[in-house]
Amino acid sequence: MWGLLFPGQGSQAVGMGRDVYETSPAARAVFETADAALGFSLSKNCFEGPEEELVRTEIQQPAILTTSIALLRALEEAELRPNAVCVAGHSLGEYSALVAAGSLQLPDAVRLVHARGRYMQEAVPAGEGAMAALIGCDAATATVACERGSERTGAVVQPANLNAPEQTVISGARVAVEAACEEAKGLGARRAVLLPVSAPFHCSLMAPAAERLALELEGTDFAAPDPPVVTNVEAEPNGEASRIPELLRRQVTEPVRFTAMVQTMRSLGVERVLEVGPGRVLSGLVARCDRALARANFAGVDDLEGVRALVVGQR
Repeated sequence: MWGLLFPGQGSQAVGMGRDVYETSPAARAVFETADAALGFSLSKNCFEGPEEELVRTEIQQPAILTTSIALLRALEEAELRPNAVCVAGHSLGEYSALVAAGSLQLPDAVRLVHARGRYMQEAVPAGEGAMAALIGCDAATATVACERGSERTGAVVQPANLNAPEQTVISGARVAVEAACEEAKGLGARRAVLLPVSAPFHCSLMAPAAERLALELEGTDFAAPDPPVVTNVEAEPNGEASRIPELLRRQVTEPVRFTAMVQTMRSLGVERVLEVGPGRVLSGLVARCDRALARANFAGVDDLEGVRALVVGQR
């Protein structure tokens, strides 16, 4: 059985989605719908950049979502979308998952993540926040490192992305993140790498963004997801429309529990995972979480035949 995964920030690249736009009418319609919903050419940002514009959080988030859904519609047009028992996404990828599950309409989704990106960027002044990847460091050790870093500095630092058994991303005030990195190395982490991000996502410093986003979510119509969405916050399948706004609000300040999400997908019977969207980040993380899971990517037209062989072979 299949599960679908959708990527989050960091997967973008100038030129993404252009090939499916040019070859798939269904994919082209997705980009045109997103452009109309936002009132500017998101397509141009995706296809032409420049990179400094594409990496802006308020552009990057709807750009990745739109490209992911365009790729999904291209698969559907080719009758190659696998029959998934669940869907999931990493951070903003959860919005893509909700669109894929029929819970959220594309125009609403791109408007939501455009606002989400802006609110997250504005929550903390530029340069004051940071994120870092702790390699060779489990979540429990990362938590201790964050507690010590916060005690040393009196500032916020928390686990943000529980990406794999030995990879945890931390987030918070820059001074506290740097202190936690030092503590993690002392506790045995192999490496601590500051990440090139524009804000400290998935920590309590994002509370102002969560409050602003909550108003947008309350005014959005959601349907029951089918198949269910394995959520970032709970790492459990959700099929109830009424729970979605609160789960998405909490997602802004709480960690992405990706390792547990993969475990849940496995418990639901998933044996094969298809990552749909730009890049291959999540497939790599899945391999670190559970090597027994078969993995495939659909990031562009060049991947189509490989996906065809896998999907048709399992029917």
